[in-house]
Amino acid sequence: MIIAVASDHGGFELKNRVREHLKERGIKVVDLGTDSEESVDYPVYGKACAEAVASGKADLGVVCCGTGIGISIAANKVKGIRCGLCTSVEMAELTKKHNNANMIALGGRTTDPDLALQIVDRWLDTDFEGGRHQRRVDMLDEM
Repeated sequence: MIIAVASDHGGFELKNRVREHLKERGIKVVDLGTDSEESVDYPVYGKACAEAVASGKADLGVVCCGTGIGISIAANKVKGIRCGLCTSVEMAELTKKHNNANMIALGGRTTDPDLALQIVDRWLDTDFEGGRHQRRVDMLDEM
């Protein structure tokens, strides 16, 4: 499995924590930037990560900005991406079970780093339920 990660300056520290955590889990990680806390534009990094997932260069993606809101909006502009902003472990589980999210977004300024790692783990360890949810995911993908 390959997971792409990306962030703006507000999510830089959290992205780095997530990247290292994924590596500890034995997952190959592609870091698409940013590379410092210098101010950058979150749409650039949300799009880059989403395009990596949509093209198949990565299986999944994790994006971070200050709140996770802006970068999740940017990621969701890319066809085929279902990026869920997760602020709890329960949201991470449900975004995979019900929405088959292929990306998640986290807030570097709003989410405790330890909680963020729990969110990532739950998302990765949860399976899509399919069934009635598949029809809805198909509808999203057709938009």
